[in-house]
Amino acid sequence: MLRFAEEIILLLLRDEDGTFVHVPNWSMDRAIAGAVLMDLAMENRIDTDLENLILVDSTPIGDTLLDPTLAEIASDETRDPRYWVEHVAQRAPEIREEALNRLVDGGILERQDDRFLWVFRSRRYPMVDGKAEREVKLRIMGILFSEEIPDPRDVVIICLVDACRIFRELLSKRELEQVTPRIEQVRKLDLIGQAMAQAIRDIEVWITTAQIEGRMLY
Repeated sequence: MLRFAEEIILLLLRDEDGTFVHVPNWSMDRAIAGAVLMDLAMENRIDTDLENLILVDSTPIGDTLLDPTLAEIASDETRDPRYWVEHVAQRAPEIREEALNRLVDGGILERQDDRFLWVFRSRRYPMVDGKAEREVKLRIMGILFSEEIPDPRDVVIICLVDACRIFRELLSKRELEQVTPRIEQVRKLDLIGQAMAQAIRDIEVWITTAQIEGRMLY
């Protein structure tokens, strides 16, 4: 099973030339940070609401994308979701590079002249539990443009991508207007995803206010 960070990277891959959809560094870094935290939640290592992030189990998962963050949370359980999104976002370039390497090593992408091209032309991932998983872009767009009941993991991805305003880079203005009510409907299906999305939006408001007031951000 791929991690959320890997699937977000695949969501941004352009089919036609193997490059990635351009999104602001701010958006990408927070999406990657949220992806790591949401995977920890799905692994029952943490729980979160709008105010608190709670350590449930500090046992390492054995995954290099997740365990460093889990260890940090275990060493400081007093911080809220907003803090951890910002903190993990500082390592987002490193996490992104490791996720790309894993996609190449797993035979899903191949690296050619600094581009990443699909290896699995059927657009399905390798077999997991006897079933090949449909590629994330096909899954997410299928959910947004239909009444299909989303998988819990797809709800999380939609929450993260929407919170970081990445859909505006993936869809035309007309398409985005069409699916906005559907995005709102899907977002309500996951409380942890809502909490993480709210933390990301709070950070955006804080940064925007600081820029308007001319304050130093770091």
